[in-house]
Amino acid sequence: MMTRIVAGLLLLALLGLQYRLWVSPDGMRDVWRLEKAIAAQKEENGRLKERNSRLSAEVRDLKEGRAAIEEHARTDLGMVGANETFFQVVPGAPAAPPPAPPAKRTAQATTR
Repeated sequence: MMTRIVAGLLLLALLGLQYRLWVSPDGMRDVWRLEKAIAAQKEENGRLKERNSRLSAEVRDLKEGRAAIEEHARTDLGMVGANETFFQVVPGAPAAPPPAPPAKRTAQATTR
């Protein structure tokens, strides 16, 4: 009889622990949520690391070479060299849509 009571208490303790592990907010659901957040953060860190390396290379180019500075001046500031001619091509105005044909009037018969 005593062993049944001890076995029952052990079973209740086991069920309580299983509930806490699988169902409670601090259990496995929280672990899975945190794993997803870690994966998303690692992906974001990878993108930021790539962007930082591109920016670092650009800074290095700007510090070392004159060509990179000239390229930035041409694209961002519209620089034109000493023996160069600047041509600006302006796209034409969009064509106006053709006028709509006038609506047909129907003759209404009037009866008096």
